[in-house]
Amino acid sequence: MALSAFDDKSHRPEAAEVAVVLGESTALLEGLISSVWASYGLIDQVWNYAGVKIGWSMRLKRGDRIVLYVTPQAGCFLVGVVLGERAANAAHASGAPEWLLALIDAAPRHREGRGVRMTVKTGDDLAVALMLVSLKMAKTELDL
Repeated sequence: MALSAFDDKSHRPEAAEVAVVLGESTALLEGLISSVWASYGLIDQVWNYAGVKIGWSMRLKRGDRIVLYVTPQAGCFLVGVVLGERAANAAHASGAPEWLLALIDAAPRHREGRGVRMTVKTGDDLAVALMLVSLKMAKTELDL
């Protein structure tokens, strides 16, 4: 079974299908997208099939850079962010919750950074996801 609720490679998810799967979490996804758009400008939404284990996920991109990944699940969605070392270290000074810091610290280090994935089911989860995005974008802005 794929991580995403959408695992049929031949069918890219439509907005109405995503809304049915997310249910009440649809408003949280809309809030995430609009907040990222308001804070960082033009953000493209690109669906990508990442293979049998992952399925379909949406990438929010700014130019060529992926800001975050959104993976729809039943009643919620996952947010994935790849943080460079500076952004991962900055998290400790950001007031992030301890559980998020533990998640960041435990994430394997890769050349691209640390991949952090969290479930968004509540408004509080959304606030933490937006904190992850702000850490990512602060680092990204240094590299532009």
